[in-house]
Amino acid sequence: MAGLYIHIPFCKSRCIYCGFYSTTHLDLRQRYVDALCREMMLRSERAEGRNQRPETIYLGGGTPSQLTTEQLRQLFKYINKVYGLDHTEPPLEVTIEMNPDDVTVEYAAVLQQLPINRVSLGAQTFDDQRLRFLHRRHTAAQVSRAVCILRSAGIRNISIDLMYGFPGETLSDWQRDIDAALALNVEHISAYCLMIEEGTPLARMMEQTTVPGASTPGSSSNEELERAMYELLIDKLTADGYEHYEISNFARPGYRSRHNSSYWHDVPYVGLGAAAHSYDISLLPSPTAGIIRRRSWNVSDIRAYIEAIEHGELPSEGEVLSDASHYNERVMLGLRTCEGVNLTTLSDHHRSYCLREAEPFLKDGLLRRNQDSLILTRRGLFVSDMVMSSLMLED
Repeated sequence: MAGLYIHIPFCKSRCIYCGFYSTTHLDLRQRYVDALCREMMLRSERAEGRNQRPETIYLGGGTPSQLTTEQLRQLFKYINKVYGLDHTEPPLEVTIEMNPDDVTVEYAAVLQQLPINRVSLGAQTFDDQRLRFLHRRHTAAQVSRAVCILRSAGIRNISIDLMYGFPGETLSDWQRDIDAALALNVEHISAYCLMIEEGTPLARMMEQTTVPGASTPGSSSNEELERAMYELLIDKLTADGYEHYEISNFARPGYRSRHNSSYWHDVPYVGLGAAAHSYDISLLPSPTAGIIRRRSWNVSDIRAYIEAIEHGELPSEGEVLSDASHYNERVMLGLRTCEGVNLTTLSDHHRSYCLREAEPFLKDGLLRRNQDSLILTRRGLFVSDMVMSSLMLED
């Protein structure tokens, strides 16, 4: 097991764009933490995690910083009990996602006492008006303050999330956000174009045309501006020394997200909590030797999750990935990274298919081949979805 993901679904209030599973029922926090601890024990008893120490731990959400400090302590006590993290060498990468306004001197001091050594801050933008539009709780000033508090507490690995493509946002607006992020000198920056996720309040607002300054999704003017914003992002961050190692992620040398990289490189991981996903690779014994890849997921309902765990049941279902599905994932995820698709990890049949379908993109300069890898070029990044889908198989 390379990664341990723990989903903390609690939010004080919901942002209008978020499509992740979350809840505002903060009164369920203690029962939920108790259930997480019990799930760890159940999985261990069923040999899913026995003697397998994770290489990374990631607390995502939701808003993990909505847990109390005592609940955080309880959680890590059980993580250590089940997975034996004491004196692990080299040190694990242990990340917690936080809202900037949750970062207090007192909370940061507790992080310092726990194995947590990486914090991911949901900054999104440094414009207070756009933050209010998103229904974010923090202000731009609180992002800078949060970084200062975390530095003072000894956190030397900080990531911030940025968002672009807001209704009415200009290229100059976006440049100011990038400059504000660079001024913080954090180790990692993730940047995403604002997407309209089905079922979110933002999607309903767009359907009712109640978003000032919004243009029609998919319009050529929209796409041209978003492309210009993405190009500006790449130019500014790489000029400042960041490595563009994944389509949406930039890191100072040595500070890539090790946890997220495991997802992109086909490494097994365990997910705990409501709506959390897991991925496992196992070998079949002879004479039917082979590889079984299985993906599973917990129920996306916090009450159903808690009640099942309290009754000693794992509320999950799963599927075995077909060879075609696994190939498609390797293409989709591999092309997102600067290493590209490793052709040596593909079967002879899939490798031949991939190279045949890639030929026109190699000629057009959207892909390049580096020994045993296929990698998107700078031009290819802007049409990555089209390139990826063209290389995939029908399952």
